[in-house]
Amino acid sequence: MKGDKDNEPKSGLNLRVNLFFFSTFVIFCVIIIRLAVIQFVEADTLTEKETGQNTKNIPLPPARGDILDATGTKLAFSTPVQSLYITLQKDYSNATEKSRKNRAEALQLAQKIADVFNGLGDPIEKEDIIEAMDLDSKKEHGYYPRRIKMDLSQREIAYFMERKSEFPGIEIIEESKRTYNPNTIAVQTVGYIKSFKHTESLKEYDEARKDQKDPGLVYTPDELVGVDGIEMSFQKELRGKNGYKVVSVTPGNIVDGVEEIVPPEKGNDVWLTINKQVQQTAEQAIMDQLDWVHHNPVSGQTHKDALTGYAVAMEVDTGKIVAMASMPDYDTNVWGKGGISPKDYEKIKANYQNGTITPISSGKSGHNMESTLLLGSTMKPLSVLVGLKEHLFSTTTPYNDVGIAYFGKEKKAVRNSQNHAYGYLRTPAEAIEHSSNAFMVDMVGDKLFKKYINAGGAYNKGVDVWDRYMKQFGLGVSTGIDLPNEYLGNREYMPDKNGKFPQTGSAQGSLVYASFGQEGKYTTLQLAQYATTLANEGERIKPQIVSKITDQNGKVIKTFKREVLNKTDEFDKSYWNLVRRGMNTDVKSAFAGFPYDFARKTGTSQQQSSDGVNRDNGVFIAYAPRNNPKLAVAVVIPEGGFGAYSAAPIARKIFDAYDQEYGLDGVPKKNKQAVNP
Repeated sequence: MKGDKDNEPKSGLNLRVNLFFFSTFVIFCVIIIRLAVIQFVEADTLTEKETGQNTKNIPLPPARGDILDATGTKLAFSTPVQSLYITLQKDYSNATEKSRKNRAEALQLAQKIADVFNGLGDPIEKEDIIEAMDLDSKKEHGYYPRRIKMDLSQREIAYFMERKSEFPGIEIIEESKRTYNPNTIAVQTVGYIKSFKHTESLKEYDEARKDQKDPGLVYTPDELVGVDGIEMSFQKELRGKNGYKVVSVTPGNIVDGVEEIVPPEKGNDVWLTINKQVQQTAEQAIMDQLDWVHHNPVSGQTHKDALTGYAVAMEVDTGKIVAMASMPDYDTNVWGKGGISPKDYEKIKANYQNGTITPISSGKSGHNMESTLLLGSTMKPLSVLVGLKEHLFSTTTPYNDVGIAYFGKEKKAVRNSQNHAYGYLRTPAEAIEHSSNAFMVDMVGDKLFKKYINAGGAYNKGVDVWDRYMKQFGLGVSTGIDLPNEYLGNREYMPDKNGKFPQTGSAQGSLVYASFGQEGKYTTLQLAQYATTLANEGERIKPQIVSKITDQNGKVIKTFKREVLNKTDEFDKSYWNLVRRGMNTDVKSAFAGFPYDFARKTGTSQQQSSDGVNRDNGVFIAYAPRNNPKLAVAVVIPEGGFGAYSAAPIARKIFDAYDQEYGLDGVPKKNKQAVNP
C-alpha cells in the first residue's frame, strides 16, 4: 500500500510533462504551417501591399486624338508643348519650426521663378505660382507634380534646364496643348476643353473622379477634357489612355525616386460628317444676310436687331449633317490651355454655345430672341398631314379663303399674313403654297378640337393627338444626335400641371394657334430633322454628326451608319404627294436660276419680345430635289422679318455649296468643272 502512494506524484508529473511537450509541438506545427502559408501562398500579396505603402502611381496624360471634317481637315488637334512643373520635396505644413522654414524657402522659390518669367518677358504673378505649388496639398497629394506654367518658350526652357539645380523640384515635362482650326469651322459643334480640375459641376465626369484600380484610367488635375460638343460626347475615344510613373515616396508623401515609367497611349481620331466648304459657306451666308437685312427693307422695314442666325443641312438618305452653323461664332483657341481668363470669357460668353441645338446660343437678337423660335408657316405641311390623317378633309377638299377665320364662343379672329385673302383654294396643297392661316384654323385646329370634344370628358384629347404627330416628326423630342446639352423644344400647346393652357386659355385655342405654327418652339436641328422626315415620307432618321473613328495608325475601328428612329406608316401616299406639291412657296428672288425643282416652305413666326412687341422671325425649310431628295436645309433668323427674304437666301447658298461638293443629282459640280474648265 505504501508503494502505491509513493508512485502517485511521479505519475502526475509525467502527465504534465507530456502535455507540455505535446502543446509545444502543436504550437510549433501551427507556426511552421503559418510560415509556409506566408512563404508560398501570401508572399505576392504581402509584397504588393508592402510595395504599395512605399510607392505611388502618378498618371501621365496622353495626347488627345484629332477631330477632322469629312475632307480630312483638322478642326481640333493636339500639339506638343513643354511645361514647367514642380514636385514638393519637403514638409511645408507650418506645423513645426522646420516645416515653417521649408515654407519660407518655398515662397522665396516662387518669387525667384516669377522673377525669371518677368525677366524673360512673359510675366506671371508670384501669387499664382504659390497657388499652383499647393504647399498644403489641399488639391493634390504631396507627391503629385504641380504645373507652374504651360507652353514654355525656347528661352524659358533653356533657362531652367541650364539652372535646374537652382530650382529644387523643378522639371520640364512634355504635354499637349489643344489647338483649333484658325478658320473657326463649326466651332460650337466641335466644342471645347477645360482642365479636369475644372469639371467639378459636370456629372459626366463623376465616374472619372472615383478611385480607379487601373492607373491608365486615372485623370490628372491638369489633363484636358471635353466639356461641350464633340470634345465631350466622344471624350473616351479622344482621350486615349494614361501612362503612369511609379515613384517611391517617403512617409511624408514626398517623392524619393522613380521606379518605373509606363508611356501613355494617344487618343483616337474622330471624323465628322461636316464638310468644311459647305460649313464655311453656311457661316458666311448667315453673316452676309444679317448685314443685308440691316440695310435693306424686309416686310417694309430694315431689321437692325437681327444679330444672330442658325442653319443645319442634313442629308435625306444618310442623315449626315454636312453643315451646322451657329453665328456669330468665336475662336475656340481661347480654351486651348485648359482654362480661360475672365476677360476672354466676357468676350465669348454669348457665342460659345451651339444655337442649333440649345436656346442659349450665339448671343441673342436685339430684343433677346433666342434661337429656339416658333415655327410659323413651316408647320403647315405637317398640319395638313394631320388633317388628312384625321379625316378632317380630303386631298380634293376646296376652301374659300376670305383672309380671316374665327373660333370659340367669343369668335376670336385669326388673319392671314398682311391680311391677304387668297380666295378659292382648290385643294389643301394650295393652302400650304399660299400659307393660309385661315385654312389651318378652320380645317385643322378647330376641327381637331371638335372631333375630340366629347372623347375625354373635360379634357380634350385633341391636344394629345396633335402632340403624338409632332413627336413622330421630331418636334418636342430628342433628335438622337451625338452631342450634349440638346434642348427638346417647348411644346406650348400642352397644358400645365394644373391642366390650364397659359398661352391661349383653352385647348381649342392651343390647337388653333398650333395649327399655323404659333404654339411650339423648336431648335434648328429639330427643324432640319422635321424637313428630312417630310422628304423621307415619315421615316425619321438620326442626324449623324460622326462618320467614323480611327486609331493613331489610321485604322478604322468604328463606323456610323444610317439609323431609323421611327417610321409613320399611317399616311397614305396621296397625302405625301399633296404635301410635296404644296411645298411650293414663292422664293424666286432667292432661288433665281436654281437648276433643281425643290420643295420648300417659308415661315414668319410672330413672337413677343422682351419689350412686349410682336417681332417677325425668319424661318425656312426646304429639301432638294423635290422628287428625289438628297439634302434638307433649315434656317432660322431671329427678328429677320419674312423668311422668304431673310432665311431663304442662306439656304440657297448652302444648296449650291453642297451641289459643288457632292451634287444634288449625285454628280459633284466641282469635279465636272475641273474636267470641263
